[in-house]
This record gives sequence, C-alpha cells and structure tokens, in this order.
Amino acid sequence: MKILYLEDDINLSQTVEEYLIEEGFDVVCAYSGDEALEYIYDSNFDMLLLDVNVPKLNGFRLLQELREAKITTPAIFITSLNGMDDLSQGYNSGADDYIKKPFALKELLFRVNALLKREYKAQNQIIKVTKDIDFNIYTNELIKDNQKIALNQKEHLLLKLLLKHKDECVSFEEIYQNVWQFNETHSYMSLRTYIKNLRKHVGKEHIISIKKIGYRLV
Repeated sequence: MKILYLEDDINLSQTVEEYLIEEGFDVVCAYSGDEALEYIYDSNFDMLLLDVNVPKLNGFRLLQELREAKITTPAIFITSLNGMDDLSQGYNSGADDYIKKPFALKELLFRVNALLKREYKAQNQIIKVTKDIDFNIYTNELIKDNQKIALNQKEHLLLKLLLKHKDECVSFEEIYQNVWQFNETHSYMSLRTYIKNLRKHVGKEHIISIKKIGYRLV
C-alpha cells in the first residue's frame, strides 16, 4: 500500500518513513504542502498522512483542495494542534482521523490499518468481492479457485474505488480523478476497457453500468 507522508520535520519524517517501510508500506515523503500536492496529482496513493503547519500550503488547505477536486484518498492529520477548533477544522476539511503529537509509532500503525480496513469494509486485508472471489488489498491480487490473479495498476485502483463504494454508484468524474494520474489523459473508451477486464474476472453481473453516470459494484 502506498502512503504519502507530509512532514517538514526531517528527523521525524525519516523515523516514521523507516518504520512504515519496515511494516510493508511504500512511503513517499513531502516536506511542504506544494510538494505534497504535486506528488498526489502525479501518482496514486492509498493513504495520506498530513502535518498541518508546513511551508507554502498548510495541511488543512491541502486536503480541502483535494476533496473539492473529488479525490477521496483517506487522510489522517498528524499534528501538535490539539484545540477543539483545530479538530473541527481538520475534520471539516475532509480528514478521516486525527493523531496528536507526540505519538507512538504503534498507534500510528494501528490507526492506518484500521482506516484502510474501514475504507474497504474489511476485517483484514482480504475482501470478499463475490461469493467465490476475494481481493487482497495489499498485494492487489484477486483470489479465485485458490488461484491468484494479478491486476494491472488501473484495474486494481478501479476495483478498490468500487469496493470502497460497494452498492453505490461511482461517477465517471470520481473514477477519472482517483484512477488516472494528473498528467494522464483519460477517456471513456479506456475506462470501458478496464471495466471489461474486471468483468471477465468477477462477472459482468457484479459491475453494473449506470447509463451516462458511472458504475456500481454489487
């Protein structure tokens, strides 16, 4: 799972980065809000860990901008700001969780894993897609008849997005924002190709097309 970590304290950033890497995560560090924003638009992340008081663009404004752009990547604020107004602003800007500094690395890991499981409505890293098909959210593999099926980047990002909103319609706009990178050109025809590939694995009846709006995983 890929994490963007925004923290301008280099020592703390390195400590957290090393710890998360040891726990199996892929971590990209940013030291200013503008740098984090550039990384987020250039790549796809499974989670955002954001300090607030950072140079150029603070964490609150950064996340608010992302949410306005329909980027729904789960986010945790990690900050020394702990007043009620700060908590309110953090959650109002679109945060999913809030950790106060100083914090224990174990606590961070617990919260990251809990949020990832909640996002995918899972009890562990394996999610049931259909009666006979499971999906490993960490390895991005489908498991069918005890066989592992590797998905390409667009396919697993698309499936994760549909799983987050299972039984809900996910609009074309939201799909383009969360599956395609900022500098990539998306198209309805390419999206249809990825949907077609997923349907081959999970069954056409489980990915429903909502005419002129989007798709729904059922």
